[in-house]
Formats: sequence, C-alpha cells, structure tokens
Amino acid sequence: MEQLQKLVVRYGDCDQEPVRFRPGTWLSRLEAHGAAHVLDIGIKSASGASSDRLISRGDLALLRDRVGDDPDGLRDLFVAVMIWGSGTTNGRGPRYTDAALSDPRMPTILRTTREAVRDGDLSGAYRKFVLKGVGRSFFTKWFAAVDDRKAACYRALILDDRVFRSLNALGWSSWKAAGTHHWPTRYATYVSAMHGWASSMGVTAGWLEWLLFHLNGHVDET
Repeated sequence: MEQLQKLVVRYGDCDQEPVRFRPGTWLSRLEAHGAAHVLDIGIKSASGASSDRLISRGDLALLRDRVGDDPDGLRDLFVAVMIWGSGTTNGRGPRYTDAALSDPRMPTILRTTREAVRDGDLSGAYRKFVLKGVGRSFFTKWFAAVDDRKAACYRALILDDRVFRSLNALGWSSWKAAGTHHWPTRYATYVSAMHGWASSMGVTAGWLEWLLFHLNGHVDET
C-alpha cells in the first residue's frame, strides 16, 4: 500500500501517548464490584483536573504480567483496558464497564478468550467474546492487552471504528480480503494483513495500528 507507506514515513517519529482519565467518573461504577483499586493505575496527570491520571499501554502490560492467571486479576486487567480505551472522551465507558462486570459470564469469557488469543486462535477469541456492554472496539483491546506471546507471531491488534475508518479510506476492505462477511474471520484477516504490511515497512504492527487510529480516516493528509 503505497499511500500507507507514505504515512508511515511522515509519522515515523510519532508514538502513542498515555491516555488521561478521571477516577471520579469511574469510582461509583467500580466500587460495587470491588474493583475501585484499579483506579490507582498509571501516574498522576500534570494537566486537567487535579485528580486526573495517565494510563499507558505499558501500564496494561505490567498489570497483565502481574495478575497472571488469577480470575480477579483478569477482571482488574479488563477494567484497566476499559479505562484506557475510554479516556475522558467516552462518557459511556463507566456504564458499559459496570454492565460487563454485572454479567455472570465474565470470569469464563475473560479466561477462555485469553486462552484463545494466547493459542493464536484470534477468530475463536472473537467468536467467544460476548459480554454485556462490550463491542468489537473494546474487546479487541482486551485481546491486544492479554496477548503476551514472545515468539514471532501475528499478535492480536485492536480493531476499533477509528482504525476501520482509516483502512476504508485507504481502500482496504476486511470482508473482501477475507472473502466473507463473517466477523471472526475478518478480524483474523485484518491482523494478518497488518503484520504483513508492518513487516514490509519496517515497523511493528502495534505501531501501525496506532497510526491508523491516530489518522481516524484522514489518510489524504500526506
């Protein structure tokens, strides 16, 4: 993709910054589930409200490694992912997280989808993830956060609406590439394509995913 290559060159010195969030907007939603302690994640923000904090993808990775296989730890990691994905712009994040935490399927869903991701079965993980309040934009963030495989592989990536807008603006269609409208297959095809492009352009697939998110469909600004 020649246009994508130009964007990679243009934004090559840029990187994803931590996300700012406001613990106060989450506190009541998390206290009821014994998960308010997750709000201590990250560091205090130097801007915004005095209580604002910053959470990064690195913070998610550290939490993932710390919680291991503990069910409550996986729940905490999921909450952290929802906070990171919501920031201060998605006011529905706390409500959707509350809905997911209230879903009795959560422990099983988090465990089985993490296992599928770590086994490299991204289509299966997509197919199995069904929790109240959580759609593709957020459960693929969960996939990316729990994928701790070290070997060279097609690690899980986020596929949210902003990434999708950029892909569509570049003329890439997930259903055409996959040859089907089946979403689990389309997601796995997206991950495979992204890793292939990233390898050919000398960047990581995770960084390329961030670039598409950052552009939010505005790919003609070259």
